[in-house]
Amino acid sequence: MLIQRGNEQLMFDCGEGVQRQMIKVKIGFHKKTKIFISHMHGDHVLGLPGLLQTMALMDRQKKLEIYGPEGIKRFLEDTREVLQFALTFPVEIHEIYDAGVVCQEEEYAVEAAWSNHVIPSLAYAFVEKPRPGKFYPDKARALGVPEGELWSKLQHGDKIKLSDGRIVKPDEVVGPLRRGRKIVYTGDTRPFNGFAKLAFDADLVIHDATLDNTLSEKASEDGHSTPSQAAEGAKKAKAKKLVLTHISARYADVGLLLEQARKVFRNTLVAEDFMKLELPLLEC
Repeated sequence: MLIQRGNEQLMFDCGEGVQRQMIKVKIGFHKKTKIFISHMHGDHVLGLPGLLQTMALMDRQKKLEIYGPEGIKRFLEDTREVLQFALTFPVEIHEIYDAGVVCQEEEYAVEAAWSNHVIPSLAYAFVEKPRPGKFYPDKARALGVPEGELWSKLQHGDKIKLSDGRIVKPDEVVGPLRRGRKIVYTGDTRPFNGFAKLAFDADLVIHDATLDNTLSEKASEDGHSTPSQAAEGAKKAKAKKLVLTHISARYADVGLLLEQARKVFRNTLVAEDFMKLELPLLEC
């Protein structure tokens, strides 16, 4: 899963051949990039060495940040040593040992929670910070605030002092804060305590649904979820949209899984290669 946000991209898990998929959909190798690995199973991490090599061949210069559970650093160091490939850019590796905020940027944060797979595994929530409210120029002019620097200060939440000594507060000319978008990615997991909190009020939840409901015991044994379990989690979290992913190859037709999920949570889709979803900025 890849989040494209302005000139930055955030990738969640990195399976085999990811660089080939990126080339097919014309995703650049030079943008500011962060990669978040859920767990150390091959289908979620083996694409990293190839991606790093491709980025180096493309003469990437920007730093690449990689986050993941214990073992991710040793995996990459050992792979580079065995394959003997050089990089043209710095790689910063963050091993995650505790749940909570693992990445903090000016406009967003990424939170991690321990999920419930057969090995230590992380679920992630990408959470945008609230944006300033809508600015009302007519209100500012009516209060005698000259256009320019003082408008900017009000828009950024600072009160100002006019030449006549009057104080103008932001809430006099700016609407309420506009909440940011929230996207949750579970990786491979059974249902787990803490999911509802991690995913609360998410605009989009991307959830493991490997096997259909009739195979719930097998799903649990293998550390996965069913469509109904994913839907129940999304419903409990009051999420807006659910996308089922990590579907077993035994299903040539995913209609059954979609039907099972939609009985619980109507706004559900099944992930497809190259699926693109737009999440517009929220105005309230």
